[in-house]
Amino acid sequence: MTKLPSDWHRDRLKDVALVNGASLPTNTDPDYEFDYLEISNVDYHGVINPDAIENLRFEDAPSRARRRVSRNCTLISSVRPNLQAVVFLSEISSNLVCSTGFNVVQPIENKVLPKFAYYALISERGRQYFEATATGVGYPAISDKDFGSHRLPLPTLPEQERIAGYLDASCAAIDAAIAAKRRQIETLDTTRESLIEHTVTRGVRVDAELRTIDNEWLTMIPIHWQACRIKRIVSSVDYGISQSTEPEGRYPVLKMGHIQRGEITFRNLDFVHTVPEHLLLDKGDLLFNRTNSPDQVGKAAIFRRSKADQVTFASYLVRLRTNHRADARYLNYLINCAGFLSFARKLAIPSVQQSNLNSTRYCRLLVPRPPLPEQIEIAAFLDKRTAELNRIVANVEAQIAALTTYRKALIHECVTGQRRISEADLRAVTSRTARVDAEAQPEPTHA
Repeated sequence: MTKLPSDWHRDRLKDVALVNGASLPTNTDPDYEFDYLEISNVDYHGVINPDAIENLRFEDAPSRARRRVSRNCTLISSVRPNLQAVVFLSEISSNLVCSTGFNVVQPIENKVLPKFAYYALISERGRQYFEATATGVGYPAISDKDFGSHRLPLPTLPEQERIAGYLDASCAAIDAAIAAKRRQIETLDTTRESLIEHTVTRGVRVDAELRTIDNEWLTMIPIHWQACRIKRIVSSVDYGISQSTEPEGRYPVLKMGHIQRGEITFRNLDFVHTVPEHLLLDKGDLLFNRTNSPDQVGKAAIFRRSKADQVTFASYLVRLRTNHRADARYLNYLINCAGFLSFARKLAIPSVQQSNLNSTRYCRLLVPRPPLPEQIEIAAFLDKRTAELNRIVANVEAQIAALTTYRKALIHECVTGQRRISEADLRAVTSRTARVDAEAQPEPTHA
């Protein structure tokens, strides 16, 4: 346990705050209406999707919609607390109710300030305590007794106020920097998608003469290219195995979650003990997902290992094996480009929460077919350019990870007294944040 400054003390959470103080009784009027917040609609940084708050009648509400929420409460998950869905609510509707998957913490006046309690609960020290005391296998949860026994480090109320103000300003600046970097990644992803779609449909030669194609997604291609159905450029189309998988076995089984951005990840694999020889994947095989949510169906990836690795695939994936007319790397870029995917998903057959894009419909889709040497040239060009973009994205993601780590460390240091916050510290960070905000404002316009 972290050693506290001599003028700080520790108190149990239940001694300085009301935990789950008010609930809707079971005999509530069936027509009583309230706003409801589910645990899945809150993330670690306390971001709530406003559209996720439902207005419900008690009679229609799920049985877990019970806990009343007051202003300046902290809501923190009790189920799977390692995820720490947590939010501080400074302003709420008068009739907000949350799921029993949350613990509702209402600080007692003159014992702990609401915002300081929030930062103490989301600190690394708090997270470690909740993980250590959670019990259960599938959905570990922390009991009410253990939650209330969590000991908060407490400075004087004036110092709590300084710490909360300092962390408010500092975390806002860090979060703004992270948001800016996420926008950079979005821009890079858009650039990548645009580059791929343009190149697989127009080629790498800027002066290529084009001709019109009468097709919804494919409108123009270079004049010396052909357009054909996918079935003309594949030698075989196969559905994967339908047998149950196990955590251990001889043959790894690829599933839809292993298809990521045109590549295959080999994490969290399941296995089978036997598989038909013809359903072992070989280098250059393409897999597309025939059954998934409407926005995910059709995503594809290329298998870059060899048959000697003895990997197979599940039945809701379809394998395409190219013939002499197509380069697998080129086709992988093509069938993952935004225009093709958007059109292919329109042809998927909807069902409950899923869509199905069978191989017959898929193989009828029209695609551009450059001469084989040009396909190889395009694939090599895109390999190089996307690798450059991926390196930039990885660098930005590393910066986001560093900022996130710094944010956690800063909160931990402040709420445990390892970093003492003076009035001068608070004024400096507040002034700095105000200056940055002012610089970010647009220039006034004049008539």
